[in-house]
Amino acid sequence: MAILVSQYLGFMDTIQSGRRALVVGLGISGMATAVRLRQIGWDPVLIEKAPGRRSGGYFVILFGAGRASAERLGILDKMPDRAAPGGAHFEIDRLGNRRRAVGFGDGQGGPWRMLRGDVEQALFDALPKDVEIRYSTVPTRIAQDADGADVTLLNTADEMSTTERFDLVVGADGLRSTVRALAFGPPERYLHRLDHTIAAFQLSKQVSGLDPEDTVSMVEPGRAMWVFSFAGRLPTVLLTHRTNDVDAEIRRTPAEGFRAAFGPEPTGRILGQVLTELENADQVAFDSVEQVRMDRWHNGRVVLVGDSAWCVTLYSGMGVSAGLAGAELLGTMLQRHSNDIDRALTEWERRLRPFIKYHQRNGMSQRVFFNPTNWREVIQRKMLTRGVRYPVVGPLVRRLRLEGARMKELDIAAATNCVQAM
Repeated sequence: MAILVSQYLGFMDTIQSGRRALVVGLGISGMATAVRLRQIGWDPVLIEKAPGRRSGGYFVILFGAGRASAERLGILDKMPDRAAPGGAHFEIDRLGNRRRAVGFGDGQGGPWRMLRGDVEQALFDALPKDVEIRYSTVPTRIAQDADGADVTLLNTADEMSTTERFDLVVGADGLRSTVRALAFGPPERYLHRLDHTIAAFQLSKQVSGLDPEDTVSMVEPGRAMWVFSFAGRLPTVLLTHRTNDVDAEIRRTPAEGFRAAFGPEPTGRILGQVLTELENADQVAFDSVEQVRMDRWHNGRVVLVGDSAWCVTLYSGMGVSAGLAGAELLGTMLQRHSNDIDRALTEWERRLRPFIKYHQRNGMSQRVFFNPTNWREVIQRKMLTRGVRYPVVGPLVRRLRLEGARMKELDIAAATNCVQAM
């Protein structure tokens, strides 16, 4: 009898929470949100503006904050740690001289190194087969009332529009979010440019002269190159430079922009090979570096997650981890406050915002590590990468690293007493 009552109550909970959500964006935050919403009995509908699921991807780091959420989402064992065993990080110059140094993700905390596509594939495989995914589809209008939102959806392949009713709209459509523009206003209110551009891509062959397991960086004032190694995969590259005219840079091809940024000096062998690979790469993630800063991430029945809401920038290294943690916590709060969506969203944001604010600030300071813009910042960077050996600044450097590692490992759901019941 007790078992039957338990099953009946579980069934009633599912019926009570069996609501319909539109999730815009088939990236990490969008798929993680859909997986978690299905776990709590919601019916998510995923839409994606691209005609199909994108593959590949660049270097990403998964810290403990993301691994904890990935485990509860049921995908952690599907994502490989591709860190090359025995690999080291070297700083190099154009002549090929090298010095052992601290690399991004080194040190305490045990971050996992992987490709963005590894996380996306694990999440895609975790989506139940009956979750509806519509490609070539974008929202063009959102009209809300107290009980839900009517969303007009455009199929860009056949130019057909429909209007459908949802209990919740989740904008997970990235830095230049359409959902954010429709529900919160023009992008210039929220996008804050850092006057840098980035290009990330996978090499077609190993860089000559580099051991396959080693990672290298070449950092000069206002421009930098990073080559990240993987176990069983070809390396990926991150190029970044400072510019006074972001719009002009974006109008160029990536190869044109970065050849100009690293010129007119001779490139040297390694940088020269990387720039040639950039010219011939099939897929390049190329964009300006910006943060999204908002006073609130939800408005009525519309909520933003991931880069749409808080883009911490690639320099932070926490984009994937924050996207997974934010999506998982969102579902947990909707489950906890199943009869009051506004309270669920308010409580979700209250718990998550201090975590995100820290990593946004950290992303700004990490920019100096990735791409110092002048010689003063170059010296500051050297203190971070080499100062741990110095008796005066060493304790301060170690303390800063420990604080950063602690925040990157923080399980935000557990820290706020919001771990989901499994």
